[in-house]
Amino acid sequence: MAADQATVHRVRDLLAGRTDVRERRMFGGVAFMVAGHMLGGVHKDHLMLRVGPEQHAEALRQPHAGPMDFTGRPMRGYVTVRPEGYDADLEHWVETALRFVTTLPPK
Repeated sequence: MAADQATVHRVRDLLAGRTDVRERRMFGGVAFMVAGHMLGGVHKDHLMLRVGPEQHAEALRQPHAGPMDFTGRPMRGYVTVRPEGYDADLEHWVETALRFVTTLPPK
């Protein structure tokens, strides 16, 4: 199953004002890179986000959020969110990831 294109377009629209955003095919979906760092992406109908190590535990406490785990080892600082958790609140999730990623030096 490919990335949910409606969600890809919604994320793309939220990032449209930025000049440092690039899209890449990753994890069988679409990833959004900001200043060379992965912000997150869409895999099937799940949203993947890089929230950073300090926000990781808080993000996992949110409804419909879970650890990002493609290899059997969850990635610290990354979460996945099911549609029920982002449909009405996508902007919050993208802004949370942007707050962390924009603290990193550009690549």
